[in-house]
Amino acid sequence: MLSPATIDTIKSTVPVLEKHGTDITKRFYELLFSNHPELLNVFNHANQKQGRQQAALAGAVYAAAQHIDNLEAIIPVVKMIGHKHRSLGIKAEHYPIVGRNLLAAIQDVLGLSATDPVVLAWGEAYGVIADAFISVEADMYEQAEHQEGGWADFRPFRVERKVKESDEIVSFYLVPVDGKPIAAFDPGQYVSVKAEIPGEPNVHIRQYSLSVAPGQPYYRISVKRESGLSGRPDGKVSNYLHDSIEPGDVLPLSAPAGSFTLDGGDSRPVVLISGGVGLTPLVSMLRHSAQTNPSRPVTIIHAARNGDVHALKEEVKHVAAANSGIAAYWCYEQPTEQDKELGEYDREGRIDLNWLQQIVPSKQASFYFCGPVPFMKAVNGALREWGVEEADIHYEFFGPSGSLD
Repeated sequence: MLSPATIDTIKSTVPVLEKHGTDITKRFYELLFSNHPELLNVFNHANQKQGRQQAALAGAVYAAAQHIDNLEAIIPVVKMIGHKHRSLGIKAEHYPIVGRNLLAAIQDVLGLSATDPVVLAWGEAYGVIADAFISVEADMYEQAEHQEGGWADFRPFRVERKVKESDEIVSFYLVPVDGKPIAAFDPGQYVSVKAEIPGEPNVHIRQYSLSVAPGQPYYRISVKRESGLSGRPDGKVSNYLHDSIEPGDVLPLSAPAGSFTLDGGDSRPVVLISGGVGLTPLVSMLRHSAQTNPSRPVTIIHAARNGDVHALKEEVKHVAAANSGIAAYWCYEQPTEQDKELGEYDREGRIDLNWLQQIVPSKQASFYFCGPVPFMKAVNGALREWGVEEADIHYEFFGPSGSLD
């Protein structure tokens, strides 16, 4: 338990963290990787370069400070981050390392001494927050390892099939090398893939949504080639998987993880809205719902630049054709001439509230969406403008969490 004085001190830093939070977390990662370069084998370097990891950590620290007197309020966030930590292999022994470097970063940025009351208070508070993460993640490690078909850390899987789904996306069908059963998963969850790329000094770990319904003897991930557009760095792992991994090759995988999952106990209509490769967890949800709750109405809406980059289209059409309760719609921002000739899309341009209200029977539904951050901001804004209840809005960031405000 934190003392009232410590709580008051932490809360007094909320305005400071709002102003300097990203500077603190940027300095934190500089110190962390300088003092512990082995952790470069865990963290996503691309997210570091884009500043996404720094912003996500700043948001988490800010939230912890806001709710330091009621940490129960951030347990959902702790669990979401815990899933990512477990799938990456973050362990209890890493938390003291993080704590030391975080406190040093706070001191550096704010110009504090080691005996300053703010540093002492944050040292005490960090211990409590770290214990919460360690406890949650210990349960996750236990469940992942001891469930039927489960395992600890990473397990070797062989690529059974490699299928081109579009000009940008390739699916990999993965089976365990040891031939034993694999762990079940909830539709919407992901696995981490560990890639040891020739010529790269560090191991790279990436998380990919499972794009198949649970219950198969294999996992499937559908990977978009990240080609460095819009100022983003090339995707080292996605390019490696596309160019170098073939059937018969072996990839180490973590057990499935993630909190962005379909509520199978909800019988109300569900609306799945995806942009680009964000369709992968939603296809898993679609197939699972069709198999286990075929009477549940489902509307699936996918946005893509055009038909050339629209993955898994025939698969979704097949599922929809076999189930009268499923309606599928496509939105192409820049349809090709062939798209226009075939007429196999429903809207040119972007998804907006007016179109959603035309094709979605009611806002009394569970909405799930995933895709690029600008896309998710637009969908989130439309749903909130429509008056969809906050409890019915569910979304997943590919990578570190951010804000949709």
